[in-house]
Amino acid sequence: MPHDHPLTDRRRLLQGAAGLAAAPFLTGFTSPIVGRVLAMADLHSAYERTGQLLAALEAEVAAHRVPHVIAVDGDVFEHGNVAAVRSNGAIDWAFLGELPKLAPTIVNLGNHDNDITPDLADVVARLRGLGVTVISTIVDARTGAPYAAASADLPLGRRTLRVVGVATDSLNTYPAASRPDLNIPVPGEWARANLAAALSGADLAMVMSHAGVAPDREILPLLPDGTLMIGGHNHLLFQHRQGRSLYLHTGSWSNAYTAVTLRASGPAEALSKPIALDASPSPRLAALIPAVLAQSVTEQERALLGVSPRALPLGDTGRAVAAAMARATGADAGFIGHTTLGTGLPSGPVSRHAFDAVVRFEGKLMVGEAPPEQLARFMARANQDRPMPLDQRNGDFLYAETVARPAGKPVRIVTTDWCASNQAEYFGVSDLAFSEAPDLRLKAVAAKALLSD
Repeated sequence: MPHDHPLTDRRRLLQGAAGLAAAPFLTGFTSPIVGRVLAMADLHSAYERTGQLLAALEAEVAAHRVPHVIAVDGDVFEHGNVAAVRSNGAIDWAFLGELPKLAPTIVNLGNHDNDITPDLADVVARLRGLGVTVISTIVDARTGAPYAAASADLPLGRRTLRVVGVATDSLNTYPAASRPDLNIPVPGEWARANLAAALSGADLAMVMSHAGVAPDREILPLLPDGTLMIGGHNHLLFQHRQGRSLYLHTGSWSNAYTAVTLRASGPAEALSKPIALDASPSPRLAALIPAVLAQSVTEQERALLGVSPRALPLGDTGRAVAAAMARATGADAGFIGHTTLGTGLPSGPVSRHAFDAVVRFEGKLMVGEAPPEQLARFMARANQDRPMPLDQRNGDFLYAETVARPAGKPVRIVTTDWCASNQAEYFGVSDLAFSEAPDLRLKAVAAKALLSD
């Protein structure tokens, strides 16, 4: 069974692109280039890279003399970033305001886009005021009207790109105060009823889904051949070919974006491009970002929490935290939800504010038992930053690490209270019994394990 391509291995991506380029009869690569899409998702107010991301997008548009579209697939904002909350998202809004100056820009609403501005109607109005096109399937329960149309046409030189946006219906992931105002259709059901009509007569087609991998699998068979589909919500980084169509996830936390070449026959070459922490920021944000941080982050939050001996990618950070949880509770294996982590651990001194971007949420540690054969099943569905077939991806997953393997005995496992209470989604079972490990909290356990004094 073919595997999709995770961007933790850039060589595999480049080799895959080269192989596809060598087979134009499969993908239509010989048809003319009509433009490019610069795609990203789940930015989450990652101010340590926002300026660098804008600089990269500026360079892309300047270096490739073809029409561009900038596609942002939800979750621009992050309530866990105190600088974002206290500044009312000043850096995010400035970033968004610069994008339409580079190319037509479209945002598909995610579940964190009203983290800072509670009323999603206000978010949409402000985006439109900046010249950004907004799409979504979210309906305002107060009026019965959608917050934004589900589809829009964007100019792409002499061509037109029809874009359809789909939202996640996981209501418990939206800000709590806004949930009564949100009416969100089930993504697969909405697509079966509406996608064909939404894409009817389209010149070029793109679908932006912030629903996650599992619902996206229901949408993929409905795509006209030659459609570009951008996924988000699960903080993944991979590409999957389906005939002449391309389905991809672009990463999260402004760590990367994906540049897709569109040809007359559909999406062709696609390359994920990382954003280096030490790259030069765009001059348009270079002064604003440090000014906002200086004003919004307290001295206590800037205080050194510890020193990281080396930088770790996101997946390795997740597994290191899972192992720390296991050792702290005497468990044999640890499991942590993938989006509990924001970005990978940086190297060098780490402030409390910086660590909060690594471990986003506080949580209780919950301990339970499982037979050894069940542990093997849990591990098989964990760590989905690796190469794996699309039909085995379940969207929300666990980073996991085993630190001991007792022979023939029930295995002691540990996870967070969020994953324990949503175990069917994360573990694939609903009969695990967990009890709280007293006097232990996630952030303290993770910091003690990952950072030295």
